[in-house]
Amino acid sequence: MVYKKDSVFKNVDWWTVMLYILLVVCGWFSICGASYDYGDPNFFDFGMRSGKQFIWITCSLGLASMILAIDHRTFDTYAYLIFGVLLLLLFATIFNPNEIKGSKSWIVLGPISIQPAEFAKFGTALALAKFIGEYTFSLSNKKHLMASLVIILLPMFLIIMQKETGSALVYLSFFLVLYREGMPGAILFAGICAVVYFIVGIRFSEVFMADEMTLWGEYAVLSLIILLSGLLVQVYCKTNRTLASYIYIIGGVGIILGTLFSFYVIPFNICNLLRVMVGILFVTMVIYSLRERVFSYLYISLFVVGSTVFLFSTDYVFSKVLEPHQKVRIEVLLGMKDDPTGAGYNVNQSKIAIGSGGLTGKGFLNGTQTKLKYVPEQDTDFIFCTVGEEQGFVGSSLVLFLYLALILRLIVLAERQPTRFARVYGYSVLSIFFFHLFINVGMVLGLTPVIGIPLPFFSYGGSSLWGFTILLFVFLRIDAARYGNGNS
Repeated sequence: MVYKKDSVFKNVDWWTVMLYILLVVCGWFSICGASYDYGDPNFFDFGMRSGKQFIWITCSLGLASMILAIDHRTFDTYAYLIFGVLLLLLFATIFNPNEIKGSKSWIVLGPISIQPAEFAKFGTALALAKFIGEYTFSLSNKKHLMASLVIILLPMFLIIMQKETGSALVYLSFFLVLYREGMPGAILFAGICAVVYFIVGIRFSEVFMADEMTLWGEYAVLSLIILLSGLLVQVYCKTNRTLASYIYIIGGVGIILGTLFSFYVIPFNICNLLRVMVGILFVTMVIYSLRERVFSYLYISLFVVGSTVFLFSTDYVFSKVLEPHQKVRIEVLLGMKDDPTGAGYNVNQSKIAIGSGGLTGKGFLNGTQTKLKYVPEQDTDFIFCTVGEEQGFVGSSLVLFLYLALILRLIVLAERQPTRFARVYGYSVLSIFFFHLFINVGMVLGLTPVIGIPLPFFSYGGSSLWGFTILLFVFLRIDAARYGNGNS
């Protein structure tokens, strides 16, 4: 076939297209294995999951071709309109009378069910890229930063209202994009601290130290707040490193002496001492901020008080805000509760299936754990366990290698974009894929909470496959026009 000089097919990144096709094909074979029953297999029977997925794949290839045929400027021009339409669809879905597995995130159209949350990622990525791509945009401008957060958090909130927390958490991946575009590292640092505080605070919330009066969770987090504050002073207040040394020395000595005194002299709740130390630290940061007129001290004081408030709110969030099934999943993951026949059943069966695959696996259609349906959701959220059982460690590693190749290729493509709009959209696609991969494989292996998000191009379902296809091929279309030669 001969293409015109300015044909998009001449400029499209075929390496990424080949990786996409390989992942989709491998995903289809995995669905065949996961949905296969004893007897003569007819994988193209449209009554079977494999046959339905084949239809979705065929439609996805047609959809990809259509996207490549669209003028790349369309996505920039209509970014906000697309975002607005998808927001309205998300809002309307909240009032959906049909519930599937306790979630209102699905719109049922006869025999077809569509999940708007999967397509909203594409709209959010476009809107964020459009806003950040404006000539006057700067993340150092607080109004611009707040507007960026609204673009990310608004669809996230609407999806939570649909009782689809897992899909909502995917939108946190956009913060990686903001970090790439200049978001202060302190914000990312605060986010990581919040995760650590939550895990440590909840995991050891009912575990007492040797003095039988001090809870390990609160003790550990308060100690972290003190020591991390010293680190922040050292990094952001370089003209006063003596203060950082004082925080390390006084804080460390205070924690050690208080602990030894409670263990061997008079038992008392060491957390009371740590609270006083945190209070003194907060007041000290405020005084330095007013005296030296350096905002860094004020920000550190906000970190101290914010961390403390977050610590004492985690128990309320865990007990009152999270759904019972979400709470149990976290307890099982953190080892607080052993529930092999309940909340931990899916993960335990998944581990058994993956472990039984050994080095080279049992072979295609020979997975006994998946064939006998021991693993729930084995062709959707837990599709990776089918890969592990049938293809073993070697096959699983090859699949992960394909994903790694795709992620690295997307980084290359994103970095070579001549416009900020294209670069931001590329990193949005990359971040979404990475989040899905990390969380999905992690929950199958029991390393992350089970939040029910699909594995890109592998999990059964038209909405997820179409959503990922749109995300990827819109970026490929934009990339094909990076030199102004990819116009249709």
